[in-house]
Amino acid sequence: MRNVLLTLVMPDDLAQSMKDLLLSRPDLVSGFTTTHAEGRGATVELVEVGELVDGHARRTVIRSVGSETAMREIIALIRQTLPRANIYFWLTPIIDMGPL
Repeated sequence: MRNVLLTLVMPDDLAQSMKDLLLSRPDLVSGFTTTHAEGRGATVELVEVGELVDGHARRTVIRSVGSETAMREIIALIRQTLPRANIYFWLTPIIDMGPL
C-alpha cells in the first residue's frame, strides 16, 4: 500500500472542527501538521472587510501522510460530516519519507 499526502485547505473557522475530526480517528490519521495560509484566486470568496482590503482570505492548511486507503476514508468522512464546508483537498504520492 503506497503512502500519500492529504492536503486540506479551509477557512480558519473550520480548522478546529477539522482537527477534532482527525483526532477522533487515530486508526486512520496518525498525526497531522497545521499551518496558516492566505487564499487568493477566482474561487476564493472574500467576505470580511479585512479580507476585501487585504485581497486574500485567511485559510488553514492541514497535511497528513498515510495509506491511500486511509486518506480516502478521511475524505469520505469529511464529506459525510461537513457536507457543505468550503474545503479544498488534494492527494499527492509520497516518493520517500522518514526522519533525518
